[in-house]
This record gives sequence, C-alpha cells and structure tokens, in this order.
Amino acid sequence: MSGRQRTLFQTWGSSICRSSGAPGCSSGTERPQSPGSSKAPLSVAAEAQLESDDDVLLVAAYEAERQLCLENGGFCTSAGALWIYPTNCPVRDYQLHISRAALFCNTLVCLPTGLGKTFIAAVVMYNFYRWFPSGKVVFMAPTKPLVTQQIEACYQVMGIPQSHMAEMTGSTQAFTRKEIWCSKRVLFLTPQVMVNDLSRGACPAAEIKCLVIDEAHKALGNYAYCQAVQQVITNLLIGQIELRSEDSPDILAYSYERKVEKLIVPAW
Repeated sequence: MSGRQRTLFQTWGSSICRSSGAPGCSSGTERPQSPGSSKAPLSVAAEAQLESDDDVLLVAAYEAERQLCLENGGFCTSAGALWIYPTNCPVRDYQLHISRAALFCNTLVCLPTGLGKTFIAAVVMYNFYRWFPSGKVVFMAPTKPLVTQQIEACYQVMGIPQSHMAEMTGSTQAFTRKEIWCSKRVLFLTPQVMVNDLSRGACPAAEIKCLVIDEAHKALGNYAYCQAVQQVITNLLIGQIELRSEDSPDILAYSYERKVEKLIVPAW
C-alpha cells in the first residue's frame, strides 16, 4: 500500500480474467497458429501433455500468490496496486478526499447529518475487502436498527456480494455467530456481539483487516458526550481527523438550510 498506488476512477474495478470460461479470455490451452500455417495438428498425447503442463503452472502460480498473501498478512499485492472509487453516484470531492485518507490512516470522520458518512465507509470497506481476499471487514453500530440500516446501504453503494455479508445482533445464537465468523467476510454487528465473541474466542480477531465504528463518539466510558473527544481519539488510535462543518467550502453545495423552531415546555 505505497503512496504510488493508482486510482481506478471507474465503477467496479478491474476486469482481470482468471477463468478459462470468461468471454474473450484464453484458457492457456489454445495455441493459435499464424495465418496460412500448414503445421500438422499435435497428437492427442502431446496435447494432453501440454494441458497437463498448463495445469501445473496454474497451480504453481496460485500457490505462489497465496503464499505471498500469507507473508504480507493476507494483503494481495495485485489487488492492492490500486484502490477503487465508485462513479455510480455523483462524485463529491470531499467524499473522495476523505475516502482516500481513511484507506491509509486510522481516521475520525466528522460530517453534518446527511452528507454521506455511510458512503465513505462503504468505499473503504470495499477496498479492504479486495485487498485482503481472506480477511474480514467489520462494521460496528451501537443499535440493532442501525446495523440493519447500514448493511443495506453498504450493499447499494459498492455491491459487495450479499452472500459474503452477514448481520449479527444479540438475538443471533452464539453457535450461529461462530459459523458466520468462519463463513462470511463482511460483518455488521453491535459492540455487545463483538465483546461477547472475542471473550469466547469465536471472533477471529487476527483476520479483521478493517473496522468501521459508527457513532464513534460513543467509544467512551459509560457516556457519549462530545466534550470527551480526546478520549475517543485515544481509544480508537486515531491518526487523522477529517472534520467538516456546515460552513466548510467543499460541502456548501451539498448542505441544506435548516429551520429551527424553539419550543418552550412548561415545567409541571
């Protein structure tokens, strides 16, 4: 993940063909001849030998790539040569900038309501999902309704296969959660689930490569007030803060004027 990474500013990333059945892709077993060539066809035995050699090379390449991923903590160097930002939604400069920052540093994102924090989270999660093919990506939200809301939003933004995602709350049985940890790659859950599964050894903590914490101001003791923002930064090992207010120049075009009505409630 060097600073020289290229940005693929397209919708869903590269179209690397890995299977022999993909349209326009050579399986490696075909040997095209030059036009007008009258070379006799290979014997059945020779063709079988060539196909066997190709299979051996394919397996060797796969094993070499898998071993390299293991040596780099599961990081895939070919996928990690670039990061992907979607253009299926209008491109907003501040979202692009914050997404890039969050990919390479523990980042606290502070945006006014409705300006796309979930979109940014989805971009970051999708890139870690690509970069670490055997790793886990976790989105943690403090309440069950938020967990349900975010899993749908992230699917709509970046298109991670739903078969790779799962939602876990306190109502999910412990043995079921253990199976989900093993079989799924992108998990949406509450902090209570995370704590419980870590304590019983069900959560494979070493495999988690990206952790998104929604409502991060609640990462405090037993209270959630923003006066203790430094404690949030310390607890989450924050290395960078991306802060925008309603008056920030790069979000003015996307902000809406709010009408505030003050109601005085009489004391009884």
